[in-house]
Amino acid sequence: MHWEQLLSLKRQGDKGKRLRKEQDDTRLGFEVDYDRIIFSSAFRSLQDKTQVIPLSKTDFVHTRLTHSLEVSVVGRSLGRLVGKKIIEKYPALKEVHGYHMNDFGAIVAAAALAHDIGNPPFGHSGEKAIGEYFSIGKGSQYKEKLSAKEWQDLIDFEGNANGFSVLTGSRPGNEGGLRISFATLGAFTKYPKESLPKKPTSNICDKKYGFFQTDKTFFEEVASELGMIPNKSGKDIGFERHPLAYLVEAADDICYTIID
Repeated sequence: MHWEQLLSLKRQGDKGKRLRKEQDDTRLGFEVDYDRIIFSSAFRSLQDKTQVIPLSKTDFVHTRLTHSLEVSVVGRSLGRLVGKKIIEKYPALKEVHGYHMNDFGAIVAAAALAHDIGNPPFGHSGEKAIGEYFSIGKGSQYKEKLSAKEWQDLIDFEGNANGFSVLTGSRPGNEGGLRISFATLGAFTKYPKESLPKKPTSNICDKKYGFFQTDKTFFEEVASELGMIPNKSGKDIGFERHPLAYLVEAADDICYTIID
């Protein structure tokens, strides 16, 4: 993988190439990602989802929205620290392409801000409830109408994959979703594979899946633009993680361990 690809400013629907050195420094493209997420209704809905413990002994309830803001702040700092080292190692990123260490922080902050945006109510219990509706509930009637992978998307419902759909799916009056930069989408995707095969290796990026079959074609476009490395063969789609996805996960783990 190459950083000049991994830091792509391209957005869904773009025809031309967005160059970092042509960006307006008063409002960078990666900072626009953060703004679009924080003003979205999907992000605001996180205020109604509690983080870990639903019943508080005080008047302060730690919500998914609060948690996401905390993770984004930690992620920004981690991104800047790593960005400084990367630019020192690859000076052409700054001298030729115009990237700065703050770009890394902005990407990680935006991806971290959105990291829980696809989680259903009640978190993993909500994912299980949706899956069981299709596997043993009334939703089982749809099995014969779907492919094996489409069916797996439903019976093994995954908030991470739903998050990718929330960020990129078209809505009335919102063609192409939030049109987040491909770099931020890459950093957001912790599990860049489809739902089957399930856990084919012990690699952390194979633990779960990161996109539904309805979003597969677009995810492949994102991965190709970013130069992500394929790690599956045949008809199965999967890639190695975008390096900045590890920082998003680290920020999440830090906040979960210390605060939650």
